[in-house]
Amino acid sequence: MPAHREICGRAFPRDLSIDPARRNFVTGESEVAKQFNGVINVDIRDSEPDWEPYRQPVAPEGAPNVLYIVLDDMGFSAAQPWGGLIETPNINRLAQSGLTYTNWHTTALCSPTRSSLLTGRNHTTNGMACIAEATTGFPNGNGHIPFECATVAEVLGERGWNTYMLGKWHLCSSDEMNLASSKRNWPIGRGFERYYGFLGGETNQWYPDLVYDNHPVPQPATPAEGYHLTTDLTDKAIEFVKDAKVIAPEKPFFMYFCPGATHAPHHAPKEWIEKYAGKFDMGYERYRELVLERQKQLGVLPADAELTTINPYVEETSADGKKWPDLDVVRPWDSLSADEQRLFCRMAEVYAGFLSHTDHEIGRLLDFLEASGELDNTVVVFVSDNGASAEGGPNGSVNENKFFNSIPDDMAENLRYLDQIGSPATYNHYPSGWAWAFNTPFKLWKRYNFEGGVADPLIISWPRGIRARGELRHQYCHATDIVPTLYDCLGIELPTEIKGYQQIPLEGVSLRPTFEDANAPTPKQTAFYSMLGSRAIWHRGWKAVSVHPTIAGWSNFDNDRWELYHTDEDPTEMHDLAAEHPVKLRDMVNIWFNEAGKYHGLPLDDRTAVEVLADPTRPQIAPPRDRYVYYPDAAEVPESAAVNIRNRSYQIAVTVTVDSTDANGVLFSHGARFGGHSLYVKDRRLKYAYNFVGSNLQVVEADTDLPTGDVVLAAVFEREGDAMPATGTLTLYINDRKVGDGRITTQPGNFSLVGEGLNVGKDPAEPVTDDYPGVSPYEFVGGTIHEAIVDVSGEPYVDLEKEAVAMASRE
Repeated sequence: MPAHREICGRAFPRDLSIDPARRNFVTGESEVAKQFNGVINVDIRDSEPDWEPYRQPVAPEGAPNVLYIVLDDMGFSAAQPWGGLIETPNINRLAQSGLTYTNWHTTALCSPTRSSLLTGRNHTTNGMACIAEATTGFPNGNGHIPFECATVAEVLGERGWNTYMLGKWHLCSSDEMNLASSKRNWPIGRGFERYYGFLGGETNQWYPDLVYDNHPVPQPATPAEGYHLTTDLTDKAIEFVKDAKVIAPEKPFFMYFCPGATHAPHHAPKEWIEKYAGKFDMGYERYRELVLERQKQLGVLPADAELTTINPYVEETSADGKKWPDLDVVRPWDSLSADEQRLFCRMAEVYAGFLSHTDHEIGRLLDFLEASGELDNTVVVFVSDNGASAEGGPNGSVNENKFFNSIPDDMAENLRYLDQIGSPATYNHYPSGWAWAFNTPFKLWKRYNFEGGVADPLIISWPRGIRARGELRHQYCHATDIVPTLYDCLGIELPTEIKGYQQIPLEGVSLRPTFEDANAPTPKQTAFYSMLGSRAIWHRGWKAVSVHPTIAGWSNFDNDRWELYHTDEDPTEMHDLAAEHPVKLRDMVNIWFNEAGKYHGLPLDDRTAVEVLADPTRPQIAPPRDRYVYYPDAAEVPESAAVNIRNRSYQIAVTVTVDSTDANGVLFSHGARFGGHSLYVKDRRLKYAYNFVGSNLQVVEADTDLPTGDVVLAAVFEREGDAMPATGTLTLYINDRKVGDGRITTQPGNFSLVGEGLNVGKDPAEPVTDDYPGVSPYEFVGGTIHEAIVDVSGEPYVDLEKEAVAMASRE
């Protein structure tokens, strides 16, 4: 084949625009076939076209769809296929049509596992040593999956699959979760053609923070109208498939379906919660006994598997005398009062309703695929991303935002919400005892590298491709193994280069040999674990794990005590063999360090959440400043990118032209019912509300009516003393006239982990207060808002008021 083609008597390269080093996405070899091979002359009539370089990629004929279903914090033993007592008929349906894995493992936390599920590499290779909101600035924990670790969507999209993502993303750092940031690490930037969901680690299921493709959108209905996020996500999932299939019926899809369930807050329709009334009255200790019996009957665990004991490490102390954290302790059931037992049971009922409702929505998606003839040739991978969560602490919570603010829950307050748990009135989480139970028979939970944190559900169903039905598989496997398995099923080899990035080789192994042979040896040799200071290594049937609490600030990792388990014979980690096999233990610890070197596993980080989030060196989309200007008719500003008023004096001034004495509505809002503040007008009076972690709604009201004309409406908080939480006086102003004041207490931490942000002229979704006039989103009417200025410099209010007037005059 000649290297040049003659055009009008001149020699030109065969291809002027395409790099001949482009890689073929099947073989990884040079893709020279995609060069232009036509003839170009002056007149198109004398030229020969070549469409091949410009055609869309086409998947192989008969290629299967792929449906990932990723649940959150579900735990090993909540659902029925693993012996759980929560009804999950549609998860059962997947188990009956495919294979249930009983020895599959994750990374102990959300973002890290999800990064492995999408790339086939270890979480620290992916830069996800922790959740994406807690980046550290090191290769292992920077919160950005390198482009050298391509996602399944990036690979399959270039091979002819449509790619859809629904629900929780949680794979971009906080400084990139806003409209001013790069979208390189949003789903659309990482290979997904369509996205509908939420970017952060959790969201209110009744009032979610929705993003559609690359822009935020309001929810399509309210809870009073029957809205729930899981139903919305399922509707959109079905819509996405329909939209493409009516055009190209044979084109396969890859769908990454990630409901917020069953991560806190545990929100579910009341009728689903009531299905479980009284079903958990036996308490979490008896639940564990019942479930272990079922697991043995089902063959999920061997007949001699033992039930781990309550609080195995409560007496553990650090080298410098620090105690095991109170957060990671279970209260014995018989130590609870009757009221506490009633409350804890209700929290479990709500969680169960949440999971069953989610199962129902999964069923709707499966029903659609079956009715449309797609299910038989769809590889369905069903997983949970880590063990059940104990972030509710020993007492549970009706507002998890207290946890993020280091404020203990009040049992009397929790009991007042007994009948509302799971509704829009709560942001709830069950106590650690239920996390322990939903991880039966293992010890501990999410965040820890004991089996309670990393042993999780996995089902693989592919009716056309797997002959075995309804069988168990006991081979040891890991989250990194799913992507290699999918590529194996699809006949795809990872390219050596994708979009110009040389690819890091896959770090997992294919599980396909286990599909037809229940006795096939595990393809896995070694599995590496590191999470928030907790460490573990599995190697050929043995596991070593450090006894080190997470997010507790213990440090002194060289002094960690390591335990040793022969998990082939002791799957529940009951018998520590460290004293009997010191050489074996030393070898295992050495393997951990070797794997840490291979996968960028250092440095270790067990700092508290407050220490991590308060690090002033963490990236921000813009450097902090003294004064922030916000406008109406703009997208909501996420808290991570908004002005920080925590533990300091602040001033809010809103310039308004008031046209009518009936003017009312929200001027400025930030946060929601479970933590937030708002400046608004009602009944001609200026009002300010500060909702302290949802427990104390503090309202300051003006003593005079709002005038018409051009005015500056302001709220000024002056902090007094150094006490935490910060207290002080909130003063209201109309222009430079003081019109009201009152004492308030402000939150020490965020209004939420990743909840509602800052708005001007409205308070959409979950409101800060129910006192607003009008209806959601409580927009300001009867006048025009020009801008809102928030000042945290500490300068006198009069300067701010003059600046606001000057800015308004420039409009």
